Amino acid sequence: MAFRPGLRPLNPAAGASDVLGLGCAPIGNLYTAVGEDDAVATVERALSRGIRFVDTAPHYGAGASERRLGRALAGVRRDSVVIATKVGRRIVDAEGRDTAVGGIGASTVGDLSRDGVLRSLEGSLARLGTDRIDLLHLHDPEDVDQALRTAIPALVELRDEGVVRAIGVGMVWNEPLARFVREAPVDVVMIAGRTTLLDRTGEADLLPAAREHGVGVIAAGVFNSGILADPDGAAYFDYKPADPELVTRARRLDTACAAHGVALRHAAARFPLRRPPVEAVVIGARTPAEVDDFVDGAAAAIPDELWEELERA
Repeated sequence: MAFRPGLRPLNPAAGASDVLGLGCAPIGNLYTAVGEDDAVATVERALSRGIRFVDTAPHYGAGASERRLGRALAGVRRDSVVIATKVGRRIVDAEGRDTAVGGIGASTVGDLSRDGVLRSLEGSLARLGTDRIDLLHLHDPEDVDQALRTAIPALVELRDEGVVRAIGVGMVWNEPLARFVREAPVDVVMIAGRTTLLDRTGEADLLPAAREHGVGVIAAGVFNSGILADPDGAAYFDYKPADPELVTRARRLDTACAAHGVALRHAAARFPLRRPPVEAVVIGARTPAEVDDFVDGAAAAIPDELWEELERA
């Protein structure tokens, strides 16, 4: 599988990956503060390693991720990269007041209104320093009914007008995301943490629905917040300390991978691509070294015997 044509660069560079994207939540200071120069260097390393799909959101650092990504992309041929961002949340300051369009704030609040979608997109375009978005996702909408009434029609309008090339919904919950697949004219959906070596719940409803309706799937959160990258040093699942049973399972997966000379994180990043209609994975990074690791891991040899063991585990 690979990114569908609508999510590939209009003018791709030779050797560009068609299944890997850079997740830009970490450069928005997710969990750990990242310096401006380090954030830019991370994006630049991704570009140099053939990554041409970048995924950000106003929610990531209340605008900081988009601002930093825009800085890193300044001077890069626009048609050579695919920019994905999100709507559905407003950036606010510490007092809860809306920030100026294109500004950085303290946090975000949900807003599924048509005006909220348009205002959010305007701010993203300003922070990113671009005149268009390739993929515009609705970000974790809590009220699916309202989103279908107000936000999705606004996204469709933007796609019809050519302001965005493709539309989708990004969530961490399978059932509502499967509902968007069935009821909304989306091109793709992004599922975080539900098509992984530890959590395969996306296979029950979401993936079959996407296959039936011809909707592409992008897998994010492939490390389940850290436990599949380092079961001992980063034993977090869904953004909180993992239950002992999950840690035990992750260690068992790690042992199986080690026996074949494969890093668990590399197998975890590749696993979703074995689940049609998953077309690509997005992996977050906060340093150039982390970019190098996941790009190198995408080319690492993983024997069929290990995949069979991981399936059984």
